[in-house]
Amino acid sequence: MAALFPNFRLALGLLVVAGLAPVVSAQEAGPAVPVVAGLSDPAAAPGVGPAGSNGPAAPATAGPWRLAVNLEGGGEGGQANVGIQIVVVMTLLTLAPSLLMMMTSFTRIVIVLGFVRTALGVPNAPANQIVTGLALFLTLFVMGPVFDRVYTEGAQPYLEGKLKSVDALDAASKPLREFMLKQTRTRDLEFFLQLGRFAPTKVANLPLRVVVPAFMISELQTAFQMGFLIFLPFLVIDLLVSSILMSLGMMMMPPSIVSLPFKLLLFVLVDGWHLVVQSLVASFHP
Repeated sequence: MAALFPNFRLALGLLVVAGLAPVVSAQEAGPAVPVVAGLSDPAAAPGVGPAGSNGPAAPATAGPWRLAVNLEGGGEGGQANVGIQIVVVMTLLTLAPSLLMMMTSFTRIVIVLGFVRTALGVPNAPANQIVTGLALFLTLFVMGPVFDRVYTEGAQPYLEGKLKSVDALDAASKPLREFMLKQTRTRDLEFFLQLGRFAPTKVANLPLRVVVPAFMISELQTAFQMGFLIFLPFLVIDLLVSSILMSLGMMMMPPSIVSLPFKLLLFVLVDGWHLVVQSLVASFHP
Protein backbone atom coordinates (compact mmCIF):
# COMPACT_ATOMS: atom_id res chain seq x y z
CA MET A 1 0.00 0.00 0.00
CA ALA A 2 2.89 2.33 0.89
CA ALA A 3 4.59 1.42 -2.37
CA LEU A 4 1.47 2.07 -4.43
CA PHE A 5 0.64 5.30 -2.68
CA PRO A 6 3.85 6.96 -1.51
CA ASN A 7 2.00 10.05 -0.36
CA PHE A 8 -0.83 8.19 1.43
CA ARG A 9 0.53 8.89 4.90
CA LEU A 10 0.98 12.57 4.09
CA ALA A 11 -2.61 12.86 2.78
CA LEU A 12 -4.01 11.04 5.83
CA GLY A 13 -2.17 13.41 8.15
CA LEU A 14 -3.52 16.47 6.39
CA LEU A 15 -7.11 15.17 6.67
CA VAL A 16 -6.73 14.57 10.42
CA VAL A 17 -5.32 18.08 10.96
CA ALA A 18 -8.16 19.69 8.92
CA GLY A 19 -10.80 17.83 10.98
CA LEU A 20 -9.33 18.83 14.33
CA ALA A 21 -8.77 22.53 13.43
CA PRO A 22 -12.40 23.76 14.11
CA VAL A 23 -12.49 21.99 17.48
CA VAL A 24 -9.23 23.58 18.61
CA SER A 25 -10.37 27.04 17.43
CA ALA A 26 -13.67 26.77 19.32
CA GLN A 27 -11.88 25.74 22.54
CA GLU A 28 -9.47 28.67 22.28
CA ALA A 29 -12.29 31.19 21.59
CA GLY A 30 -14.03 30.52 24.92
CA PRO A 31 -17.55 29.40 25.79
CA ALA A 32 -20.07 29.40 22.98
CA VAL A 33 -22.82 32.03 22.92
CA PRO A 34 -26.30 30.69 22.28
CA VAL A 35 -27.93 31.91 19.12
CA VAL A 36 -31.61 32.82 19.38
CA ALA A 37 -33.82 32.13 16.40
CA GLY A 38 -34.76 35.32 14.55
CA LEU A 39 -31.62 37.27 15.62
CA SER A 40 -28.80 37.65 13.15
CA ASP A 41 -26.27 38.81 15.79
CA PRO A 42 -25.48 36.36 18.62
CA ALA A 43 -24.53 39.29 20.87
CA ALA A 44 -28.11 40.52 20.70
CA ALA A 45 -29.43 37.37 22.43
CA PRO A 46 -31.53 37.83 25.58
CA GLY A 47 -29.45 37.97 28.76
CA VAL A 48 -26.24 38.87 26.91
CA GLY A 49 -25.36 42.56 26.82
CA PRO A 50 -22.58 44.43 25.08
CA ALA A 51 -18.98 44.11 26.24
CA GLY A 52 -19.65 40.96 28.28
CA SER A 53 -22.35 42.53 30.49
CA ASN A 54 -25.23 40.38 31.72
CA GLY A 55 -27.96 43.04 31.28
CA PRO A 56 -30.65 42.75 28.63
CA ALA A 57 -29.72 43.97 25.19
CA ALA A 58 -31.98 45.79 22.69
CA PRO A 59 -33.38 43.65 19.89
CA ALA A 60 -31.50 43.88 16.62
CA THR A 61 -34.60 44.50 14.46
CA ALA A 62 -37.31 47.08 15.20
CA GLY A 63 -41.00 46.27 15.02
CA PRO A 64 -43.27 47.31 12.14
CA TRP A 65 -44.15 51.00 11.73
CA ARG A 66 -47.53 51.98 13.13
CA LEU A 67 -49.63 55.13 12.62
CA ALA A 68 -51.57 56.37 15.63
CA VAL A 69 -54.25 59.04 15.13
CA ASN A 70 -55.49 60.75 18.27
CA LEU A 71 -58.83 62.54 17.83
CA GLU A 72 -58.87 64.06 21.29
CA GLY A 73 -58.68 67.86 21.43
CA GLY A 74 -56.12 69.79 23.39
CA GLY A 75 -58.78 71.49 25.49
CA GLU A 76 -57.63 74.99 24.53
CA GLY A 77 -60.16 77.73 23.99
CA GLY A 78 -60.70 78.72 20.35
CA GLN A 79 -59.00 75.53 19.13
CA ALA A 80 -61.22 72.96 17.42
CA ASN A 81 -60.36 69.38 18.17
CA VAL A 82 -58.59 67.25 15.58
CA GLY A 83 -61.69 65.30 14.58
CA ILE A 84 -63.61 68.49 13.81
CA GLN A 85 -60.64 69.89 11.86
CA ILE A 86 -60.53 66.76 9.68
CA VAL A 87 -64.27 67.03 8.98
CA VAL A 88 -63.91 70.72 8.07
CA VAL A 89 -60.99 70.03 5.71
CA MET A 90 -62.85 67.20 3.96
CA THR A 91 -65.94 69.40 3.61
CA LEU A 92 -63.88 72.23 2.09
CA LEU A 93 -62.32 69.81 -0.40
CA THR A 94 -65.79 68.58 -1.39
CA LEU A 95 -67.11 72.13 -1.82
CA ALA A 96 -63.96 73.44 -3.54
CA PRO A 97 -65.53 73.62 -7.06
CA SER A 98 -68.56 75.49 -5.71
CA LEU A 99 -66.39 77.86 -3.70
CA LEU A 100 -64.25 78.47 -6.78
CA MET A 101 -67.31 79.49 -8.78
CA MET A 102 -69.04 81.51 -6.06
CA MET A 103 -66.20 83.42 -4.40
CA THR A 104 -63.74 84.13 -7.23
CA SER A 105 -63.65 85.72 -10.67
CA PHE A 106 -64.45 82.43 -12.41
CA THR A 107 -68.15 83.20 -12.96
CA ARG A 108 -67.63 86.42 -14.89
CA ILE A 109 -64.78 85.04 -16.99
CA VAL A 110 -66.49 81.83 -18.09
CA ILE A 111 -69.76 83.62 -18.94
CA VAL A 112 -68.01 86.26 -21.06
CA LEU A 113 -65.98 83.62 -22.91
CA GLY A 114 -69.21 81.76 -23.61
CA PHE A 115 -70.76 84.94 -25.02
CA VAL A 116 -67.77 85.39 -27.34
CA ARG A 117 -68.19 81.89 -28.72
CA THR A 118 -71.92 82.37 -29.24
CA ALA A 119 -71.49 85.78 -30.86
CA LEU A 120 -69.06 84.33 -33.38
CA GLY A 121 -71.66 81.77 -34.40
CA VAL A 122 -69.47 78.74 -33.64
CA PRO A 123 -70.97 77.14 -30.50
CA ASN A 124 -68.48 74.25 -30.52
CA ALA A 125 -65.24 76.13 -31.19
CA PRO A 126 -63.40 76.43 -28.92
CA ALA A 127 -64.63 73.37 -27.05
CA ASN A 128 -66.12 73.51 -23.56
CA GLN A 129 -62.95 72.05 -22.04
CA ILE A 130 -60.81 74.79 -23.58
CA VAL A 131 -63.16 77.57 -22.45
CA THR A 132 -63.34 76.17 -18.91
CA GLY A 133 -59.56 75.66 -18.76
CA LEU A 134 -58.87 79.19 -19.97
CA ALA A 135 -61.35 80.57 -17.44
CA LEU A 136 -59.71 78.54 -14.67
CA PHE A 137 -56.18 79.76 -15.43
CA LEU A 138 -57.35 83.36 -15.79
CA THR A 139 -59.07 82.98 -12.42
CA LEU A 140 -55.84 81.77 -10.82
CA PHE A 141 -54.02 84.73 -12.40
CA VAL A 142 -56.56 87.30 -11.20
CA MET A 143 -56.92 85.74 -7.74
CA GLY A 144 -53.17 85.19 -7.25
CA PRO A 145 -52.61 88.18 -4.90
CA VAL A 146 -55.73 87.26 -2.91
CA PHE A 147 -54.62 83.64 -2.50
CA ASP A 148 -51.18 84.83 -1.41
CA ARG A 149 -52.78 86.94 1.31
CA VAL A 150 -54.97 84.03 2.39
CA TYR A 151 -51.88 81.86 2.85
CA THR A 152 -49.75 84.58 4.49
CA GLU A 153 -52.40 85.87 6.89
CA GLY A 154 -54.28 82.68 7.68
CA ALA A 155 -52.69 79.38 6.71
CA GLN A 156 -49.04 80.11 7.46
CA PRO A 157 -49.56 81.46 11.02
CA TYR A 158 -51.83 78.50 11.78
CA LEU A 159 -49.24 75.99 10.55
CA GLU A 160 -46.58 77.74 12.63
CA GLY A 161 -48.79 77.61 15.73
CA LYS A 162 -49.21 81.39 16.00
CA LEU A 163 -52.98 81.35 15.40
CA LYS A 164 -55.70 79.03 16.60
CA SER A 165 -58.01 77.37 14.09
CA VAL A 166 -60.94 79.76 14.61
CA ASP A 167 -58.74 82.86 14.35
CA ALA A 168 -56.92 81.44 11.29
CA LEU A 169 -60.23 80.80 9.50
CA ASP A 170 -61.38 84.35 10.20
CA ALA A 171 -58.05 85.81 9.02
CA ALA A 172 -58.10 83.73 5.83
CA SER A 173 -61.63 84.88 4.94
CA LYS A 174 -60.82 88.60 5.15
CA PRO A 175 -58.93 88.86 1.81
CA LEU A 176 -61.73 87.00 0.01
CA ARG A 177 -64.35 89.22 1.63
CA GLU A 178 -62.46 92.36 0.58
CA PHE A 179 -62.17 91.11 -3.01
CA MET A 180 -65.87 90.30 -3.24
CA LEU A 181 -66.93 93.60 -1.71
CA LYS A 182 -64.91 95.54 -4.31
CA GLN A 183 -66.84 93.79 -7.10
CA THR A 184 -70.28 93.93 -5.45
CA ARG A 185 -72.86 96.64 -6.00
CA THR A 186 -74.25 98.45 -2.99
CA ARG A 187 -77.84 97.80 -4.01
CA ASP A 188 -77.23 94.04 -4.02
CA LEU A 189 -75.76 94.18 -0.52
CA GLU A 190 -78.71 96.23 0.71
CA PHE A 191 -81.13 93.80 -0.91
CA PHE A 192 -79.74 90.76 0.91
CA LEU A 193 -79.46 92.70 4.17
CA GLN A 194 -83.15 93.53 3.95
CA LEU A 195 -84.00 90.00 2.86
CA GLY A 196 -82.19 88.55 5.87
CA ARG A 197 -83.60 91.22 8.22
CA PHE A 198 -80.17 92.28 9.41
CA ALA A 199 -79.62 95.41 11.42
CA PRO A 200 -77.56 98.21 9.85
CA THR A 201 -74.04 96.77 9.62
CA LYS A 202 -70.69 98.18 8.57
CA VAL A 203 -69.34 96.87 5.29
CA ALA A 204 -66.26 95.37 6.93
CA ASN A 205 -68.46 93.40 9.37
CA LEU A 206 -70.86 91.92 6.82
CA PRO A 207 -71.22 88.12 7.15
CA LEU A 208 -70.29 85.88 4.25
CA ARG A 209 -73.88 84.65 3.87
CA VAL A 210 -74.73 88.19 2.74
CA VAL A 211 -71.57 88.97 0.79
CA VAL A 212 -71.44 85.76 -1.31
CA PRO A 213 -74.95 85.90 -2.88
CA ALA A 214 -74.66 89.66 -3.43
CA PHE A 215 -71.32 89.08 -5.15
CA MET A 216 -72.82 86.38 -7.37
CA ILE A 217 -75.70 88.64 -8.50
CA SER A 218 -73.29 91.46 -9.25
CA GLU A 219 -70.99 89.16 -11.22
CA LEU A 220 -73.88 87.92 -13.36
CA GLN A 221 -74.96 91.49 -14.06
CA THR A 222 -71.44 92.58 -15.05
CA ALA A 223 -70.90 89.49 -17.23
CA PHE A 224 -74.12 90.09 -19.17
CA GLN A 225 -73.24 93.74 -19.71
CA MET A 226 -69.87 92.74 -21.16
CA GLY A 227 -71.56 90.08 -23.29
CA PHE A 228 -73.95 92.67 -24.74
CA LEU A 229 -71.03 94.88 -25.78
CA ILE A 230 -69.33 91.89 -27.39
CA PHE A 231 -72.46 91.00 -29.36
CA LEU A 232 -72.91 94.48 -30.91
CA PRO A 233 -70.23 94.38 -33.69
CA PHE A 234 -71.20 90.85 -34.73
CA LEU A 235 -74.87 91.85 -34.78
CA VAL A 236 -74.03 94.70 -37.17
CA ILE A 237 -72.30 92.23 -39.52
CA ASP A 238 -75.35 89.92 -39.44
CA LEU A 239 -77.68 92.85 -40.28
CA LEU A 240 -75.49 93.98 -43.18
CA VAL A 241 -75.28 90.49 -44.64
CA SER A 242 -79.04 89.96 -44.28
CA SER A 243 -79.82 93.28 -46.04
CA ILE A 244 -77.45 92.48 -48.90
CA LEU A 245 -78.95 89.01 -49.37
CA MET A 246 -82.47 90.44 -49.32
CA SER A 247 -81.57 93.08 -51.90
CA LEU A 248 -80.09 90.41 -54.16
CA GLY A 249 -83.19 88.25 -53.82
CA MET A 250 -81.29 85.43 -52.14
CA MET A 251 -83.87 84.84 -49.45
CA MET A 252 -83.22 81.11 -49.28
CA MET A 253 -79.56 81.60 -48.36
CA PRO A 254 -79.06 81.48 -44.54
CA PRO A 255 -77.41 84.77 -43.49
CA SER A 256 -75.44 83.05 -40.72
CA ILE A 257 -73.49 80.95 -43.23
CA VAL A 258 -72.48 84.02 -45.23
CA SER A 259 -71.71 86.23 -42.22
CA LEU A 260 -69.62 83.63 -40.35
CA PRO A 261 -66.41 84.12 -42.41
CA PHE A 262 -66.70 87.91 -42.08
CA LYS A 263 -67.16 87.69 -38.31
CA LEU A 264 -64.16 85.39 -37.98
CA LEU A 265 -62.10 87.72 -40.18
CA LEU A 266 -63.07 90.74 -38.08
CA PHE A 267 -62.29 88.90 -34.84
CA VAL A 268 -58.86 87.84 -36.08
CA LEU A 269 -57.95 91.25 -37.52
CA VAL A 270 -58.67 93.10 -34.26
CA ASP A 271 -56.91 90.38 -32.19
CA GLY A 272 -60.16 89.54 -30.44
CA TRP A 273 -58.91 87.07 -27.83
CA HIS A 274 -56.30 89.51 -26.62
CA LEU A 275 -58.88 92.28 -26.30
CA VAL A 276 -61.37 90.06 -24.49
CA VAL A 277 -58.84 88.71 -21.99
CA GLN A 278 -57.37 92.17 -21.42
CA SER A 279 -60.84 93.60 -20.74
CA LEU A 280 -61.67 90.75 -18.36
CA VAL A 281 -58.50 91.10 -16.31
CA ALA A 282 -58.74 94.91 -16.26
CA SER A 283 -62.35 94.74 -15.05
CA PHE A 284 -61.14 93.28 -11.72
CA HIS A 285 -58.48 95.96 -11.23
CA PRO A 286 -60.15 99.32 -11.81
